[in-house]
Amino acid sequence: MPKKLALAALALIVIVGVSARSQNEQTNNTDSQSNKPLIKEDTLAQFVISTSAFAEGELVPVKHTCDGQDISPALKWTAPPEGAKSLALICDDPDAPGGTWVHWVLFNMPPDIRELTEGVTISKIAALKGAMEGSNDFGKIAYGGPCPPRGPAHRYFFKLYALDIMLALKKGATKADIEKAMAGHILTQAQIMGKYKR
Repeated sequence: MPKKLALAALALIVIVGVSARSQNEQTNNTDSQSNKPLIKEDTLAQFVISTSAFAEGELVPVKHTCDGQDISPALKWTAPPEGAKSLALICDDPDAPGGTWVHWVLFNMPPDIRELTEGVTISKIAALKGAMEGSNDFGKIAYGGPCPPRGPAHRYFFKLYALDIMLALKKGATKADIEKAMAGHILTQAQIMGKYKR
């Protein structure tokens, strides 16, 4: 009887061990296949984007909207982490009636630049060592400022990503194209949000 109990206990230990290992492997596989960037908190704190046009959460000036000159605001940021090969910028409005509306897409900006001037043009962007502009939801390869329907203020996020690769995409790539290409390659990111209402 003691021998049978000992064998049963040994079998139980083996089963539990195999189950735990299998569960760990499954968790590791899920993490590695999730394509979600593993961003360290310290890099988030060190990578910061700002603009002289508005403070975080404040109103975007009219000149940067469709009611004004519709020019992009000046943007500045701190140095990306070591190993960054390119920068990508996406500006969108998650409060649009039909779902998130994309206002601006830039990618393959060199990691050594620290700013975009106000009203930056396509020609100036092309001069940034291979940087390219993508398509926005206005159907243009350009910046399209806030232009919400009348009602509550919408939020406009300017999101800057530091990537460990150059994106193999062509001019006019969409936000979806860029998010797919940079999945798993984001070293860190920064953002600033402004609001606008009509």
